[in-house]
Amino acid sequence: MNSLLLPLLRALSDGEFHSGEALAQRFGMSRASVWNALQAAQAAGAVLHKVRGRGYRLSGGASWLDAAAIRHLPGAEAFTLEVVDSIDSTNAELMRQALAGAPHRSCLAAEIQHAGRGRRGREWHSVPGGSLTFSVLWRFNQGMSALSGLSLAVGVALLRSLREFGAADLQLKWPNDLLWQYRKLAGILIEVQGDVMGPSVAIIGIGINLQLPSAVRHEIDQAVTDLAEIVASPIDRNTLLGSLLRHLHDVMADFEAQGLTRLRGEWLDAHAYHDKPVRVLLANGNDLCGKVVGLDEDGALVLEDAGGQHSRVNSGEVHLTRRAS
Repeated sequence: MNSLLLPLLRALSDGEFHSGEALAQRFGMSRASVWNALQAAQAAGAVLHKVRGRGYRLSGGASWLDAAAIRHLPGAEAFTLEVVDSIDSTNAELMRQALAGAPHRSCLAAEIQHAGRGRRGREWHSVPGGSLTFSVLWRFNQGMSALSGLSLAVGVALLRSLREFGAADLQLKWPNDLLWQYRKLAGILIEVQGDVMGPSVAIIGIGINLQLPSAVRHEIDQAVTDLAEIVASPIDRNTLLGSLLRHLHDVMADFEAQGLTRLRGEWLDAHAYHDKPVRVLLANGNDLCGKVVGLDEDGALVLEDAGGQHSRVNSGEVHLTRRAS
């Protein structure tokens, strides 16, 4: 990534226009270097306004992550927080840190991920200043077998937090997406290491769309939305991250103590596909069709086929269909 990209974007987010010459003088760079950085910013999804004779300005401004400000928010003090400008993947880096002994409840947030990942090998698209991408390291005394359903618990934390900011009619899609009007608003990626009987560690990756330009939406292979479409007032990303950490802390305490027992009803109340016909693409290439009728205590999705037989799904990609078969 161009090392000048984030400093330039911060300078351009003050609501004023800045000429290429003024920016070059400010950062001690050539105008060509400034131009290249601005091109990289636009390629990364930043929307710049350019006016001849006045210069450049970042459209809509942005709230940049500030670790010191986040640490002072209620609930965030329980986490060891690091904020970086650019990284390959917060999940990948935090897993590397976990294997090197990083402490429980470490949190790593990044302004830009250039190799962000979603489930099933998908790329996660983020926008400088327009997305919130972070990962949390959580150490468990239990083994990996006890962590089934963890992504559902994290989904409840996302629900609680975003509702605080006025986001209504949010939906959860099994096992790890947050939707609005059946379009993806946020995603969860959980990666685990450890022993079957314990201890184990989970890296909880979360990505939320705050403001996605149309050019970025066109690069994504599914219907998406952002918080700017849902909530009338802009949301400060530092305040949002603090709220998410607070709710995540509460939900994880419940999950460690009782699994999904206390969280399952809340999750089901927001399930976008409950009582609807779906087709589940399984990891082995097969598929399974039926109507969603429930959620087991371990987080497995329960389907009912046309003959009334029930089946459990522990992993897979879920799609709505016109009818159960």
